[in-house]
Amino acid sequence: MDLHFVRRGTGRPLLLVHGIGGSWRSWNTILDTLAAERDVIAVDLPGHGDTPKLAGLHSIGTLADAVTDFLAQHDLLGIDAVGSSMGARLVLELARRGGVLGAVVSLDPGGFWQGWQVPFFYHSVSLSKKLVTALQPVMPMLAGSTVGRTVLLPQFSARPWAVDAQVARDEMYSFAHSPAFDELLDQLAHGEVQRPSPKASIPEPLVIGWGRQDRVCLPPQSALALEKFPDARLYWFEHCGHFPQWDQPAEAARLILAVTSREAFTDAAITGVTSEKSEKTAPALPQAAIVGAALVLLAGGLWLLSARRKP
Repeated sequence: MDLHFVRRGTGRPLLLVHGIGGSWRSWNTILDTLAAERDVIAVDLPGHGDTPKLAGLHSIGTLADAVTDFLAQHDLLGIDAVGSSMGARLVLELARRGGVLGAVVSLDPGGFWQGWQVPFFYHSVSLSKKLVTALQPVMPMLAGSTVGRTVLLPQFSARPWAVDAQVARDEMYSFAHSPAFDELLDQLAHGEVQRPSPKASIPEPLVIGWGRQDRVCLPPQSALALEKFPDARLYWFEHCGHFPQWDQPAEAARLILAVTSREAFTDAAITGVTSEKSEKTAPALPQAAIVGAALVLLAGGLWLLSARRKP
């Protein structure tokens, strides 16, 4: 099975792997920046974007097999890779297997939840999926509005009003239309837990990046991720939610380029002044407007969902 992909730029090859319900377009905020220095290959995982579903089970294991087959088919084994969310868990699994990837950047990986965090993840994302699906008829308008993005995306972004409108439209569309979404969500929450990688078993650079305000994969889960991947270095994104490529795109690109260049770097050099500037220039929205819009959005979504269920 082949995967649909886009390829841009020249230089050292770099694989981009999106999260659950996403597509290659999830990387549009940093794709051109990376392509200025790398030969970027951004894939659609099975059951996402323009790649069809697998014939059997969709899980981290079967997706890892599919990506490995794709890389072998295109003579790309050993490629550097970046993953986001479920894709971040996926590139960690491929790094653990050995011989598949080179340097790896894992951005807010899923799968390191425990106890109450499991139902929190499953039910919050499942509810978001239902609401986004119900709102599809009006989603282009909502995602194109500053207030609409503010009430649509707070689970995924620390600065939802500032997310690019087209990125929001693309993500909300693919989120609602992935035929593998429900199965993968169940597998992520209740399927096989991530197997650990022994210390000194991953020779290439491995960095796990985490948003301080991640409301999907909660920041304390980073401790278990480091416990299972002791060769990894942890990097924190300030003023950032679940997708650093959305909330801190310049910083995320700097981190990816530094890691895949095998450069020695300090966190301060990667952070730069991006977080400070973005925090100062972020537009403030009236609290009453946000709450009111959220109530209208929720009511509209529930009405649409109810209407669809009627014969």
